[in-house]
Amino acid sequence: QVQLVESGGGLVQAGGSLRLFCAASGRTFSSDAMGWFRQTPGKEREFVAGISWSGDNTYYADSVKGRFTISRDNAKNTVYLQMNSLKPEDTAVYYCARSYLRAIATMTPGYDYWGQGTQVTVSS
Repeated sequence: QVQLVESGGGLVQAGGSLRLFCAASGRTFSSDAMGWFRQTPGKEREFVAGISWSGDNTYYADSVKGRFTISRDNAKNTVYLQMNSLKPEDTAVYYCARSYLRAIATMTPGYDYWGQGTQVTVSS
């Protein structure tokens, strides 16, 4: 069993930055690929970024490439999402999740454990 808890969300002006945290507990996750997704009301959850178990490989949605950075600290069982140059269209609930495929997946069926989400609101 894996428990994931996100934090770090909040309200920020356009152009600002936020850092999201995803703390994992319950079992070691150092062998798992992890991902960040986001969702707005009435829309499907969409892939934002993914990272391999070692942190050596990352993958980003085109909409956030060059602005967001995913990283991890396996010693702390934590995954991070650094978000810079935020735009109003980045407003969403952000979720972290574990990929059971042992590889970065861009679709939600590739993930089996999800956090409760953290709200990010970017004002114009």
